[in-house]
Amino acid sequence: MYVKRNIGWGLILRFAWKNLIFFTLYAAVIFYAYHFLWFDFIDIPFQPLSVIGIAVAFYIGFKNSQSYDRFWEGRKIWGGIVNYSRTWALQVISFIQSEDLQYNQKIQREMIYRHIAWINALRVQLRQPKAWSIKANSSVERLHDKHGERNPSCNEASGYVSKNEFEDLGNRVNPATHLVKNQAKQLIQLKKKGVIDGFQEDQLQSVLEEFYNLQGKCERIKNTPFPRQYGYFSKIFTWIFVLLLPFGLPNIFGDDSMAGSREWYQFLMIPFSVLISWIFVSMESIGDNSEDPFDGRINDVPMTALCRTIEIDLRDMLDEKDLPDPILPKDHILY
Repeated sequence: MYVKRNIGWGLILRFAWKNLIFFTLYAAVIFYAYHFLWFDFIDIPFQPLSVIGIAVAFYIGFKNSQSYDRFWEGRKIWGGIVNYSRTWALQVISFIQSEDLQYNQKIQREMIYRHIAWINALRVQLRQPKAWSIKANSSVERLHDKHGERNPSCNEASGYVSKNEFEDLGNRVNPATHLVKNQAKQLIQLKKKGVIDGFQEDQLQSVLEEFYNLQGKCERIKNTPFPRQYGYFSKIFTWIFVLLLPFGLPNIFGDDSMAGSREWYQFLMIPFSVLISWIFVSMESIGDNSEDPFDGRINDVPMTALCRTIEIDLRDMLDEKDLPDPILPKDHILY
């Protein structure tokens, strides 16, 4: 998630430089053909282009609205994970109160640390790329690779569970699901030992059920690509418009009634064509970059930072002193 108030032009150019070069050369060729080779027949009326532009703008607006809904739903889900994580730690600490204080501390730490393993395992699973994941140009991809937050390693839970449990997770299809199952199994054992009663077990099991619900919502977004009839045709319609656009501008900027004796006025066709094309392509690109809020890109849900926030809160509830530092943005990007 980009956290600086104003997006720097360096980052904008990482996304736009190839398109800007192409739009400039493309408009310049059409300008040269019209004014110097006398290809007057390539000029088309601007009125049809304006109708196409309005239709494309509505289409892009709809796509961007739906893409943002996917991002915001993902952020709300992780907000729920933060809240229920605190509830889980509170209930574990409050309910597990046997006469053996060392045993209490051991079990509390074990169950809270397993939960920290769960959020990190879930984050890793959600960050794995899908076949339909977007691929930006090499400049943007190098930025992501430098930060190292996409497709993270699968050993994020190693420091929070026992060695045997971690090795068992490597054989599981869905490690995050298995960690919640292990929590439920331990609750059953605690009830059999009389450490917690039936009501307390029911309360704790209901929180585990909510973790499954939240995990399922994340997986629904991750495993369901944005409908391609919207995503694909939005790109097609946008490029049809920007490719036709320069053919409708020579007549406008070459109109003697507007230009008068200023011959340089005709050259404004090129920068205006580039500007309009860049605006439309950028709007279309914004929707693409919001389709998958868990992909570890610039505009995605900052799951790494949220996992660290949960870890700090939960370990602080255990009265630990050596707490980890919060995750800081990298190049103004919070992962």
